[in-house]
Amino acid sequence: MGEVLKNLEPQEVFRFFEILSDIPRGSSHEEKVSNWFVEFAKERNLEYYQDPEYFNILIKKPGTKGYENAPTVIFHGHMDMVCKKEDGVEHDFLNDGLELYCEDGYIRARGTTLGADNGIGIAYFLAVLDSEDIPHPPIEAAFTIMEEMGKVGGDHYKTEMLTGKRMIDLNWHKDDHILAGCAGDVSAEYTVPILWEDAGDEKFYKLAVSKLLGGHCEFDIVLERANSIKLAARYLNNILAKTEVRAATISGGVQNNVIPSEAEVILAVKDENLSAVKEVIEATTAEIKNEFSITDPDILVEFVPDEKKYQKVFAKKTVETLAKSILLIPNGVMSMSFRIKGISECSNNIGLMTTESDEVKIVSTITSGVESRKHEVLKQIIALAELAGSGVKGYQIGTDAPEWDYNPDSYMLKKAAEAYRAATKEEPNIEVMPASLELGLFKSRIEGLDIISIGTETHGVHTPKEELKISSVGKVWEIFKELLKSLDK
Repeated sequence: MGEVLKNLEPQEVFRFFEILSDIPRGSSHEEKVSNWFVEFAKERNLEYYQDPEYFNILIKKPGTKGYENAPTVIFHGHMDMVCKKEDGVEHDFLNDGLELYCEDGYIRARGTTLGADNGIGIAYFLAVLDSEDIPHPPIEAAFTIMEEMGKVGGDHYKTEMLTGKRMIDLNWHKDDHILAGCAGDVSAEYTVPILWEDAGDEKFYKLAVSKLLGGHCEFDIVLERANSIKLAARYLNNILAKTEVRAATISGGVQNNVIPSEAEVILAVKDENLSAVKEVIEATTAEIKNEFSITDPDILVEFVPDEKKYQKVFAKKTVETLAKSILLIPNGVMSMSFRIKGISECSNNIGLMTTESDEVKIVSTITSGVESRKHEVLKQIIALAELAGSGVKGYQIGTDAPEWDYNPDSYMLKKAAEAYRAATKEEPNIEVMPASLELGLFKSRIEGLDIISIGTETHGVHTPKEELKISSVGKVWEIFKELLKSLDK
């Protein structure tokens, strides 16, 4: 076990969380951690299967004494984590482990995301798979890749290898709630072809928007925080309304399911237009600061010379099409739920913008508890591309993940509530949330699957401010063990 968490209880859980934190496991780069799971299973003589193409993992463990013939339970978790670091922090997510530290009752990673989503959930599962004295029914532990990037692992998981009809997911973020249902989601890509032109006598300037709070595109979307990609387009539109500029490159965000906290555009500006550009930026910044003074108060906007020499730039037509497109792509809460007070029913997050060789790609994730609503937003994005013309395209990418419908008569919900009461002497809150998990994918493919999700208190998920409450880990460990003990028939 590492040195940082070795004195924390429960040691059997923190041990595996620290091990996982030392293995690079960013989305789409899970081979190292997947191979570690294989070695884990081999060392304990557990039956396992590793998907050779997607690196999904299945580990099986027989039931303990008295539970040999109990119904099998499926553990579900995802191996990957969102990789985001603070400005100025040097960290190689492909090769470096996380630098953990404890402070004020929380575990954090220095300058980066913590990966408690879903590392702590997997740590609980590993502790049970490693144990010799925790009562439990037969286990099928299903670990997926790329959950954070379109649920690729869940979409390609070989569910025919699973025999269980009961599932425990530990990918939730509140230790006083039992999650009993969730939304589905689908992602869209919007591409704008680049008409390149030779750079002229313009000078280059970097317009950078940063220091936004960002956050999880499902939990935090209702907080009305700013979206840096939207703000970059707003600056472009306002500048183009007053004067002429071209651009050399544009980018923003780190992942489509993360509210983007930074964006950058390199502008090509003629000397005679510079004062007008500065005036627009100053005025627009004042507007933004006022609008987001409560929900995103620390927005930083910089406009500085860029010493790099660019040979090619976007044509004015490309800049205009791009700026207007982003202005019109739906973003934020589309509708609030009337079934469950205080949560969004449907939302869209423009999360990632990149300049490729000949096009700008804009990726967004649409989340909804009502399947038809997310498809309507997807249709809007596709229709906008069709209206824009000039080779602009809009289309679905990745998995169309279904929602997991709430079932008040769920046996697993009943047992989870009983376990919560037994472990805490308190009454749990039952929650259905707009977050989209892989659980709908499994439920749609395994007939009669009964699912429950519990989790540890975490904050700042998908941001470098992510933190895990230390005392919550012990609380959830006791609830989890109590739930497993109750599943003897």
